[in-house]
Amino acid sequence: MNAVFNRAPSCVRPLLMRSVSVSCSRQKDDFQDLIHPDSREPSIPHYVEREGENADLKRARLTYQSRKRGMLENGLLLSTFAKKYLSTFNDTQLRLYDQLINLPSNDWDIFYWATGVKPTPSEFDNEVMNLLKRHVQNEDRQARIMQPDL
Repeated sequence: MNAVFNRAPSCVRPLLMRSVSVSCSRQKDDFQDLIHPDSREPSIPHYVEREGENADLKRARLTYQSRKRGMLENGLLLSTFAKKYLSTFNDTQLRLYDQLINLPSNDWDIFYWATGVKPTPSEFDNEVMNLLKRHVQNEDRQARIMQPDL
């Protein structure tokens, strides 16, 4: 148990301490319930569209959010996309992009839709998603191995 406890991130350790008492007879695979105990996963706050946010502030927020994704693949795709397009987006396009990167709770969904692995749901199938899909195709073969400078 000490080995699992010591390797666990500090934010998970309190859950490990109070979730399950572990006997010495447990196998390595038996620790799965310690990492994700039932009904103890953190809740994701619901997206609330910001009212009264001016376009410059929204662009700055979306640039930051595009860079700080839950997974590196989306961070690279969305940050380069934001660098290329956000400055030219009108209010409607900014709102659509805001919804695209903030409504889905799973970053893999955004990645799969953008890469065409899964069909895009109708609520996200719009001009901004089409631009993102074209950006992902990278027809001009730009190197996108790191996020652009701010």
